Amino acid sequence: MELNLKNPIAFFDLETTGINVAKDRIIEISILKIDPGGKEDHLTIRINPTIPISPEASQIHGIYDEDIEDALTFAEVAKNLVHFLEGCDLSGYNASKFDIPLLAEEFLRVNVEFDFKRRKVIDVQVIFHKMEQRTLSAAYKFYCKKELKEAHSAEADAHATYEILKAQLDRYNILENDVDALSKFSTIAESVDFAGRIVYNKNGVEVFNFGKHKGVPVEEVLKNEPSYYSWMMNGDFPLYTKKVLTEIKLRAFNN
Repeated sequence: MELNLKNPIAFFDLETTGINVAKDRIIEISILKIDPGGKEDHLTIRINPTIPISPEASQIHGIYDEDIEDALTFAEVAKNLVHFLEGCDLSGYNASKFDIPLLAEEFLRVNVEFDFKRRKVIDVQVIFHKMEQRTLSAAYKFYCKKELKEAHSAEADAHATYEILKAQLDRYNILENDVDALSKFSTIAESVDFAGRIVYNKNGVEVFNFGKHKGVPVEEVLKNEPSYYSWMMNGDFPLYTKKVLTEIKLRAFNN
């Protein structure tokens, strides 16, 4: 089943220096952009992360420090990425928990504006886990009846994600061929920040989702324990989480 699109949608995958969203960097990004008429456009870029790639990560994706030492930095490619993704909704495999938070960190690090909240996000892994509980290679074999060659190649993974989503639409009548509906279906929780440190409660109020203040409204904590803001801002939290925390603090102050 072909996707019913109102906007272009970009299927993307990252290869990185490691798995820490706050500290690790992108070394390769591959994007498969589909427009509402079905036209495909591809972009794959290798990036110099300016930090070493962990040996564990290199063993998975096969990219080593010497492979990207002459590549452009994220600061040098960021604006091109924003232009390529202009007007696109987004999709990926485990995108909500990893790819989007890490990409958001990279944009914030180089002060390039990219508003993720204005875009619908379809996480194909969430749909798969709700329906079948497997991995990307298994999902590809299950839905598409093919072996995923060159797994952990960003380009191969991005293409596989696109094919899986189309096959999921064919398989499950419950899934509506609409980006808004698929985005809602593949969202795990209503996070305020991408890392899920701050979430909305049932009343739509921002609350902390970790630690001693879990479930407590953020504004309440910042009012009663001002030092908690400083602790988080100086701690090992993602830049996007700190951005959201600051916005809530300023909003409360202005009110």
